Amino acid sequence: MTGPATVSAEVAVDAASGPDLRATGERIEALLEAASAGGRVARERAEELVRLVVDLYGAGLERLLEIVHEAGRLDDALLDRLAADDLVASLLVVHGLHPDAVATRVARALDGVRPYLGSHGGDVELVGLSDDGTVRLRMLGSCDGCPSSSVTLTLAVETAIRDAAPEVRGIEVEEASPAAAGTAGVIPVTALRSRLDATGPEGRAGWTPVDGLGGLAPGEVRGFDVAGAAVVGLRIGAEFYAYRDRCPACGAGLADGSVARRLGGAAGDAVLRCPGCRAHYDVRHAGRGLDGTAAHLDPVPLLVRDGVVALALPSTVGA
Repeated sequence: MTGPATVSAEVAVDAASGPDLRATGERIEALLEAASAGGRVARERAEELVRLVVDLYGAGLERLLEIVHEAGRLDDALLDRLAADDLVASLLVVHGLHPDAVATRVARALDGVRPYLGSHGGDVELVGLSDDGTVRLRMLGSCDGCPSSSVTLTLAVETAIRDAAPEVRGIEVEEASPAAAGTAGVIPVTALRSRLDATGPEGRAGWTPVDGLGGLAPGEVRGFDVAGAAVVGLRIGAEFYAYRDRCPACGAGLADGSVARRLGGAAGDAVLRCPGCRAHYDVRHAGRGLDGTAAHLDPVPLLVRDGVVALALPSTVGA
């Protein structure tokens, strides 16, 4: 039997920031699955125990807020601080106590990933939220000829919404009008739907924090091994980018490449040059080739959360 000391040791906790919520949730689910080995009754008792503990702490949290409110201390500034703390906000959401509406949280989450979507030539518009908890989105922009960009955008959007509003029941995507989408390759709605509707483990990509990527200096290029995959990370200004570490023109690695401003380009333009064949790729626009060819780099989904840079390597993104 697993004792309390063993259980607590297996829940990922950071002394500075508190428990890893995702890891804790996965551990709870694993323990419930383990309880199933004892039969249906054991599983039901384990689920009841978790439910009672959650209800107890939820009632305590609600009473705590009532006391603060009665004392005249639950002002807008304090509510903003509570909502800005990931751990506290997640507990407020679970117990229906979060001060911000679902639509507000979803809109804020999309604002957070919008700069990254723009780096891949795309954007997203929040159309609305239905009564049954379904978020309706409209994808905008183009993939700039890069077939993996749609998957990259999907992962960023899906993760942002799931983290900000876990109670969302589903996501529906509308086609952008031709005028809004432009004439280049529009991000396929089917690509987003297939990713959001995937249920098997192969349909989901885990986000892996990458040590050292967040510490890159502006203009620096470095190679990383992420879950056995070779990735090249770059920093342009305050933004981070990641691609598979392979030049599509010659097959060479890009970790020893250099970043420079495009000849005649505007401030902020960034070009990655392959150290092997000296082919050039647009870092800010999905790694598209700049030498008159259709070759392009393979972007790796990247998100910065709480100052930590994390990458996702779904099997559906071509190598």
